[in-house]
Amino acid sequence: MKKDNVLATRSNKVIYRDGDKVIKVFNDDYSKANVLNEALNQARVEETGLNIPRLHEITKIDGKWAIIMDYIEGKTLEELMRENPDKKEEYINQLVDVQMEILSKRVALLNKIKDKMHGKISMTELDATTRYELHTRLDSTPKHTKVCHGDLHPSNIIITKEGKAYIIDWAHVTQGNGAADAARTYLLFTLDGDREIAEKYLDAFCKKTDTAKQYVQKWIPIVAASQLTKGKEEERELLLSWIDVVEYE
Repeated sequence: MKKDNVLATRSNKVIYRDGDKVIKVFNDDYSKANVLNEALNQARVEETGLNIPRLHEITKIDGKWAIIMDYIEGKTLEELMRENPDKKEEYINQLVDVQMEILSKRVALLNKIKDKMHGKISMTELDATTRYELHTRLDSTPKHTKVCHGDLHPSNIIITKEGKAYIIDWAHVTQGNGAADAARTYLLFTLDGDREIAEKYLDAFCKKTDTAKQYVQKWIPIVAASQLTKGKEEERELLLSWIDVVEYE
C-alpha cells in the first residue's frame, strides 16, 4: 500500500488510494465491531444494485483494521458545486435524485433509524424534559423501512466523467423514514454555513418526493440531538437552537 497517497483524513481513520482500490485504515483504538458492522452494511447495500464502491476485503495493516474497496474516479458533487457555482441548483436536484434512488431500496437486516436516534438522544446531556419530548416525538413518527444513507452530502457523491453517480461512505446507513435522511442532509448543509443551499435542497426534496416540508422539519430537532453527541463545540449553539421541540409544531 502506498501510504503517501492520502485521499482524506478523519478523526478516527485515514483513507488512502492504492491503484484502483481505496483503503480505509482505522485508528488503533477504533472498535473492531464497528469496522465489521460498516463492512457488512456496505455489502448489504451493494446487493441492492445501487452504484456504490464494491467491497473487496477486510484486513489489518500495521496492526490496524482496514476496509478495501473500489476506487471511483471522478469529482464529488461538492467539488462540482464549488467549480460551477452557476449550476448549484442543478447539482442539488441531482443529489435529490440520488437520494430518492437510495430511499427506493429495502435491506431488511439494517439497523433501524429509530433505534439509533433513541440511543443518541439518551446519550446527550440535554435535560430530562427535553429528552422525553424528543423520545416522544420520535416514537410518533411513521415506521418506514427505506434505506437511509445517514450522511448524504455532496462530498459523498462522486460523478464519473461519463456522468454516472456513485454513493460513498456507508458507515451510518440504517433503515427507516426517508424524511429523517432528508433532515440530516438539510442539517449538514446548514452546518456548512450555506443556509440558502440548505433551503433550496429542502424545497427540491419536498417537491420531487411530494412530501410536506413540515413532515421533514419534524425530524430536525431529532437529528440535531443526534449530531450533538459528536461533541463539536463550534456546532453546539446552532444545534441547541434546533432542539426546541415546539419550534416546528
